[in-house]
Amino acid sequence: MAKIILPQAEWSVLLNKVKSVTPEIFDNEGRILNLIAGEWKNPGRGKPYFSSVDGTELGKLPMLSLQEGYQAVKAAAAEYKDWSKLSLDNRKDKIKTALDLIKQNSELIAYLLTWEIGKPFHQSQVSVDRCITGVEWYLDNIESMMEGRQPLGLISNIASWNYPMSVLMHAMLVQAVAGNSVIAKTPTDGGLFSLSLACALARRAGVPVSLISGSGGELSDALIQCQEVAALSYVGGKSHGRGIALSLLDTQKRHMLEMEGVNAYGIWDFDNWEDLAGQIKKGFEYGKQRCTAYVRWVVQRELFPKFLDTYIPAIKSLKVGNPLLVEEGETQLPKLDIGPLINTDKVEELRGYYGDALAKGSIGLYKGDLDNNMFTPNQDTSAYFAPATLLNVSRNSHLYYNEPFGPLDTIQVVDSVDELITEMNVSNGNLVSSIATDNKVLADRAASELRSFKVGVNKVRSRGDREETFGGLGQSWKGCFVGGKYLVYAVTQGPANEKLPGNFKDYTLLP
Repeated sequence: MAKIILPQAEWSVLLNKVKSVTPEIFDNEGRILNLIAGEWKNPGRGKPYFSSVDGTELGKLPMLSLQEGYQAVKAAAAEYKDWSKLSLDNRKDKIKTALDLIKQNSELIAYLLTWEIGKPFHQSQVSVDRCITGVEWYLDNIESMMEGRQPLGLISNIASWNYPMSVLMHAMLVQAVAGNSVIAKTPTDGGLFSLSLACALARRAGVPVSLISGSGGELSDALIQCQEVAALSYVGGKSHGRGIALSLLDTQKRHMLEMEGVNAYGIWDFDNWEDLAGQIKKGFEYGKQRCTAYVRWVVQRELFPKFLDTYIPAIKSLKVGNPLLVEEGETQLPKLDIGPLINTDKVEELRGYYGDALAKGSIGLYKGDLDNNMFTPNQDTSAYFAPATLLNVSRNSHLYYNEPFGPLDTIQVVDSVDELITEMNVSNGNLVSSIATDNKVLADRAASELRSFKVGVNKVRSRGDREETFGGLGQSWKGCFVGGKYLVYAVTQGPANEKLPGNFKDYTLLP
């Protein structure tokens, strides 16, 4: 039976729904607009915007110039004065109204996410739900977090494309309930429609969020250096993040810069392979396009055969394909593990990394193939990459020290605990690491010696929600840590000479 796109998930159907729910975000020609201090205006220089699912053109990004970016920042900053004067209860009511509106449109937003960033639909639903429930937790706990604290002003947000709702929109709403006005740049690679819809609903509730599009290189000065920006929240690659960190080096501007690192999972003196198999498979969700994905496995040589017996079946069981396809007559989307990567360029980049490692002596341990039955006939599949794994990558390969940000794993075999720790610390700082071991002494040592913000023992770690603090070590983070009360603390001013926990320019962790 032929595969078809689920009728209610067709892009034309979804686009009409967006126009019906939030007509204000479009101009008379159907072009999507920028949101600047409550006004939807300026379609900018329209840049074609394609879906990696099948190459469909979704619309055009309303790209602004640097001067237009400065004007947007100043307008968003002007909203702070009136918003900050509202009582906390009043702000909470408005945020709650915004969440109620987002809940009513959660399925639509999830479908938009699937088209925009390729995330399988059930994973998109989880992202929307985590945004909603996460902000609700802050609404329930914000009073104690705000005791003795005042908002900073305008908070600027530059985030990657992979979590428009559960990271970016979540942060924006928390920043707002803390009394700040908020501006964000639409991630250029994905999130335009889902974020525009969510921001339009927030604006209807009276929440001072602004959303603008443009080249990161062109808008950076406005979103980072403009004197009206009180604090910057950045989530993205370390190359751009390092430049931002340097530009802020001698300023007092509050910042939270989340960057990449090689997250590693070590295996030593271990025997619970069934549990590890489940972790391996789940870890491939969304094609490992996550800042907390484990992409490096460091394995005790003696355990390597058992590890392979666990790892290879887990990776072979992954379902990769078009996340919007069903058999004719079906009404529910299947639960795929991986859809497309964010774009064709990413696929070519991973192929380049794979080839580079092979040429420098690595062993190709596993290389998956795309199943034609998971796509429509003649579909563009250039943004799809079947999982692959390399064994013993050499030190002069790109993948040895760098995160692939995709379903391309590396495995290093080691002969001592010292070597295990060293191989897990190759990026000299990352966000999460884990060790699978039945040896408590080793577990305690790993927790103290791994250069990771979070260390799991026989379990994976994640960014976390609600009360859990999040940050990074070394080059993976700069500035204030977030999560729990610290997400509020990062965008508010407390007592004089307050020291917030973070990874600042001297790399010292403050208490």
